[in-house]
Amino acid sequence: MTEKRIPRRSFIKGVGFSAATGLLAGGTGLPSFAYANNETLNVGCIGTGGRALRTLIVNLKRIPGVRITAICDVWDHHLAKAQELTGPQATKTKNYREVLERKDIDAVMIATPDHWHVPITVEACAARKDVYVEKPLTHDLSEGPKVIEAQNRHRRIVQVGMQQRSMPHIQKAYELVQSGAIGTIHKIHLTWNRNKVLTRRRYGIDPKSVDWNMFLGAAKEQPFDEYRFRTWRAFWDFGGGLLTDLMVHFIDIANWYCGLDHPSTAVAVGDHFQAKDLWETPDTIQTILHYPDQQVQVYFEGTYSNARNGGMIEFMGTDGTLYLDRGRYEIYPERGRGKYEEWKLGGDRRGADFYDGVNGGLLHLTNWVECIRSRKKPAAPAEAGVLAASAAHLGNRAYRTGQAAQWGTNR
Repeated sequence: MTEKRIPRRSFIKGVGFSAATGLLAGGTGLPSFAYANNETLNVGCIGTGGRALRTLIVNLKRIPGVRITAICDVWDHHLAKAQELTGPQATKTKNYREVLERKDIDAVMIATPDHWHVPITVEACAARKDVYVEKPLTHDLSEGPKVIEAQNRHRRIVQVGMQQRSMPHIQKAYELVQSGAIGTIHKIHLTWNRNKVLTRRRYGIDPKSVDWNMFLGAAKEQPFDEYRFRTWRAFWDFGGGLLTDLMVHFIDIANWYCGLDHPSTAVAVGDHFQAKDLWETPDTIQTILHYPDQQVQVYFEGTYSNARNGGMIEFMGTDGTLYLDRGRYEIYPERGRGKYEEWKLGGDRRGADFYDGVNGGLLHLTNWVECIRSRKKPAAPAEAGVLAASAAHLGNRAYRTGQAAQWGTNR
């Protein structure tokens, strides 16, 4: 890093900030505090479930100058597992507000169920904490403006966990698209397909080990259900199914590459082929998103019945097609215009969730930490997270109503 070292929490005078509510209208502005490169950043982890345990905490520990000083989860089991990773120096709590109230904590990492992302992010920004928050940023379309406003008003570094933006091959492919390598893009195809037998697993969770009321938050009152607790992405109170869980990753890349705003219209069909009587959200869904101002159509398909294509995105241009997944890009020219090009970081299997050749989670967290120190805009600020989630929410609205969903209406 080449930025001038600034004494801890020095005020940078004369810095404005954007009140933008869209990705193209602005970003986080220049927040008012910076950290010297050699200062330790104290981070609190709020939500220490599977995603945090498998990836986020492990990667955060690998970044120099970062110390995890607090862990928070509503379940005793997750707290115990997290402390095995962090060591005894991290204090434990089931109440996230105890983490936000601590003056010695500089930033928080939020890996809770979706319905808690915006409320905790907004409170964290008000408490002068920088934030890393898992995707989807929002659980409802109405939450977008308030989380962008909190980021900008409090001049916080908010990084949304859409780690593709920090992967080098995806950054390189962005440059190729901007150079006109595949011509004008009118159609984009996204998939995230898996093949998995879905059953009602019995976990044997002691209800006394879970703060169920804290887990529910603003969701409707309901009795403790261990299956909903462990499979929350499949229930509307807490998640949004395949569109918010998986499509968000690659629709964000489409937004970034093509300068897309929210879709004007979405249509969708969904079914319960594997999860009948198990999930509220469909296990197989297809949605088409229309962006008439940019003259782009986006088509997403996701299923748990067949793993063909896995997770990938194809930009279909007038001069060629760009294929991207988390381990490679490939360019296929149209009608002899140009030549085939490939940059492969992963293995030979296409569409995998993760590749050994590129640790996107570590790269994305590192970008967040570097931006906390420099006060530069991160790779995926709140504006990007809101845009990506809005496409998923519109698709879900179309599925749930059985009608075309129009932006700006309740239909």
